[in-house]
Amino acid sequence: MNLSLKGKRALVCGSTQGIGKAAAIELALLGAEIILVARNEEALAATVKELDAASGQKHRYIVSDFDFPDKLKTAVETHLRSHGLVHILVNNTGGPPGGPITAATADQFEKTFANHLLCNHVLMQAVLEGMKKEQFGRIINIISTSVKIPLKGLGVSNTIRAAVANWSKTLAGEVAAFGITVNNVLPGATNTQRLQGILDAKSKKSSETLSEVTNAMIAEIPMKRFAEASEIAAAVAFLASPAAGYITGINVPVDGGRTGSL
Repeated sequence: MNLSLKGKRALVCGSTQGIGKAAAIELALLGAEIILVARNEEALAATVKELDAASGQKHRYIVSDFDFPDKLKTAVETHLRSHGLVHILVNNTGGPPGGPITAATADQFEKTFANHLLCNHVLMQAVLEGMKKEQFGRIINIISTSVKIPLKGLGVSNTIRAAVANWSKTLAGEVAAFGITVNNVLPGATNTQRLQGILDAKSKKSSETLSEVTNAMIAEIPMKRFAEASEIAAAVAFLASPAAGYITGINVPVDGGRTGSL
C-alpha cells in the first residue's frame, strides 16, 4: 500500500492545536511538506519547529484569521506564488458555540458560514489549478458526525456542517476527472479543547457535575472512550495518500461507533 507523501505539499488549517495539529504531524511523518494556517503566529512558529524536529524537513506557515475569508484568500495565493502549488488541502476550523437553534442569531449563522463554507471555498479555489496541473489532489474537510445525525444543543453547527458536506459532495463530482478527491472526516467526541468547552457548558447549564456529564457522553460511545486527535489524523492521512486515489465524495465517521446510522 502506497502511503508515501514525499514530494507532496499540504496546506493544513487550524493546525496549531487539536485535530488540525495532529493531522499536520501525521502528514509530515508520511513525507509531506506542511504549510500551517492559523491566526496565532507564536503558536504557528512553535508548531513549525515541532514539525521540523519530528520529520527532519522544513515546513512553513501562513498567519490568517478565518473571520476574514477575502484576506485568507489573498494570504494563501500570495504564499503559493512564492513557494509553489499545493497537493493536499485540509479544511479545518473550530466550531461555533453550542446552543439551541431557536436561540441562534443571524449573526451566528453568518459568521459560522463564513468561517467554514466560505473559507473552504476560497481555499479550494486557490489550490485547484495547481492540483489539476499535477493530476493529483486531495481535499479533506474536517466536519462532524452531525451531518448524519444532528447533535443536540449544536443548532448552528449542525446547520453549517451539513452545508459543508453538500458543498463537498458537489465538488467531488466536478473535480474527480482531474485526479482530485474530496472527502469529509467526521470526528466523534474527541479529546480536544473544544470538547472540554462543550462538557463545561453542559455542566454549567445542568445540575450535573463535569464528571457526570463526561461519563454520560462516554456511555453513549460503544468503545467507551473519547477519541484521541491522532486517531482522527490517521483517517485524514490515509485519505490524503495515493492509496486512497479511488475514494471520493464520502463521509468517514471516526467516532467509536457512536453514530446511529450507516
